[in-house]
Amino acid sequence: MRRLVLLLIVALAACRSGSARSLPQGSAAPDFALPGVDGKIHRLSDYAASPILAVVFTCNHCASSELYERRIERLYEDYRSKGVAVVAINPDNPDAVNVRDLGYTDVGDGLPDMKARAAHRHLDYPYLYDGETQATAKAFAVVAMPQIFVFDRDRKLQYEGRIDDNVRETLVKSHDAREAIDALVAGRPVSTAHTRVEGCAPAWRTAGATAGAAKNAAVGVEMATPEVLKKLRGNGTSKLLLVNFWATWCGPCAVEFPDLVDTSRMYGGRSLEFVSVSVNQPEEKAMVLEFLQKHQASNRNLLFATPNTYDLQAAFDPAMPSAVPFTLVIAPNGDVVYQELGSLDILKLRRAILSNLADDRDNPGVQAYWAAD
Repeated sequence: MRRLVLLLIVALAACRSGSARSLPQGSAAPDFALPGVDGKIHRLSDYAASPILAVVFTCNHCASSELYERRIERLYEDYRSKGVAVVAINPDNPDAVNVRDLGYTDVGDGLPDMKARAAHRHLDYPYLYDGETQATAKAFAVVAMPQIFVFDRDRKLQYEGRIDDNVRETLVKSHDAREAIDALVAGRPVSTAHTRVEGCAPAWRTAGATAGAAKNAAVGVEMATPEVLKKLRGNGTSKLLLVNFWATWCGPCAVEFPDLVDTSRMYGGRSLEFVSVSVNQPEEKAMVLEFLQKHQASNRNLLFATPNTYDLQAAFDPAMPSAVPFTLVIAPNGDVVYQELGSLDILKLRRAILSNLADDRDNPGVQAYWAAD
């Protein structure tokens, strides 16, 4: 038993840092031909004219990678006039990313998700997808993200490791990647060839669970009286509350409901509670339950307890519109921090949730990252 616990501790630590060496100093840059968010295929040879090449392995879902996006962008902007090409590569296979690992992101790690992230965050550097085969990441022997590899004019590795020494940019003391690049630009030897890199391990194709995997949990329906709805509106819990009013006869409701269930699973481990409220008639409970079971909605589900729809809506909030779908995010103090009448922009909803979820000890700064949208 003691050995099992030790192995679990080691495995968890591997998700946060990488002490193994990747390519040794002097290694040739591995070749690659990968699709980018710009719709083009990018090859190593495309960057032959640049005297220095920096390849950064990063991804969408990792909180550490998110907090380094702007620093990668600044590397790209600050050094391109000095003959330095900066290329980012996402090695994650999206099917190997467990749903619990999506608690700090609005999107997954597929190429369409990368395009959405690059457009939303206005990322100009080349951002390439290696998740299909992960051959490039394996050739580089990537251990954690973000991890940077800096090559000289002959495409020999001169520096590998962290970008700097702190995921919280305000606490950075050692700008390791910049120091290595500055040395190469100036024609000087790189003083430190390797540093330990911390972050998220690549999501290798054979590891983890499918991101959209459903939980095998019981699905039920409670009857929503005016008292229940009034209490729901006030929240009164320590959690962020996601509430969706819907109906089985509402087409847009049916289309967006799976995304809401996925969203609840993504952030359920980070103090988010999802409550669905069906405005169907009480005698349609079996129909409502069948719909919820189809989507494996193991969250809390309510159904209007009486046919008096308008009174029940007024009990929740006198200003509530009568149409569905209607979605809200309610803070613990009862403040509405997001609401949408009609079809959801699911990414907009997720970003609102992320900007209102408090940081945890392991990922400081993520809330500010999303609140800055």
